[in-house]
Amino acid sequence: MASTRPLHTLSSTLKQTIPSLVPFIINSHKSNSISFTFPSSSLRQVATFVSFNPSGNFDLSLYDDQENIEVAPPPMPPSEGRYEVVIDNGIIQHLDLSPFQNATGISSPLSAKPKEFMERTIGFTINYKREDKYDLRELSEFPDIRLWFVRLDATYPWLPILLDWRAGELARYAAMLVPHQMSMKMGVVFNPEALELFVMNKVFVVYSWLKQNEIPMPRLKTKDMARMLGFGIGDELFDLIDKNHIDPS
Repeated sequence: MASTRPLHTLSSTLKQTIPSLVPFIINSHKSNSISFTFPSSSLRQVATFVSFNPSGNFDLSLYDDQENIEVAPPPMPPSEGRYEVVIDNGIIQHLDLSPFQNATGISSPLSAKPKEFMERTIGFTINYKREDKYDLRELSEFPDIRLWFVRLDATYPWLPILLDWRAGELARYAAMLVPHQMSMKMGVVFNPEALELFVMNKVFVVYSWLKQNEIPMPRLKTKDMARMLGFGIGDELFDLIDKNHIDPS
């Protein structure tokens, strides 16, 4: 069995893992941070990046003074020609998924053509007006926004593989669904166990979906998705999935 060590963006050595998932997550080198931007007010934007908190400590200050933490570079611009999903307060409050369906043409989970969407990718523009103009919470900290993404993810559970990764959409998507805290130096600091379970869930869903749609190199594409969030996945897991195949129909 392969040993386990998630990729991480902190300078300290990471040695903690979830024992039940140990056989399937391989040793990996330290990853680069994943940067993305949350518009926290009309006057400023905060570039944040994904960090893995090995201690599981959630008593973090927004302005915690961690040593040897490198500030992430600004996120890359959106990919040219991507599908842009625009949502606002009304859409969010009504849990309305029609903007996603209209922008992408994906009217139902069965209507998506993976190859086309993987080439163009999908991104989100969130035009959210705060009730209190002095509310400086990031978008991923608003329960109503997160609930909209929870419904989106429940309807299209394979969506992460189609997102605009280079522009940070996968990291932002994960922040909507995984418990985390904000740190000015470390960016988005995920709960380590919650992130690990989220990644494993998406590995199961995405790999099976890619195979079902006969997409070339489904293992590599699924591994790339997991690596973007800091995890290397061993082939042992895919071997078990293939050996114990479940017919989706």
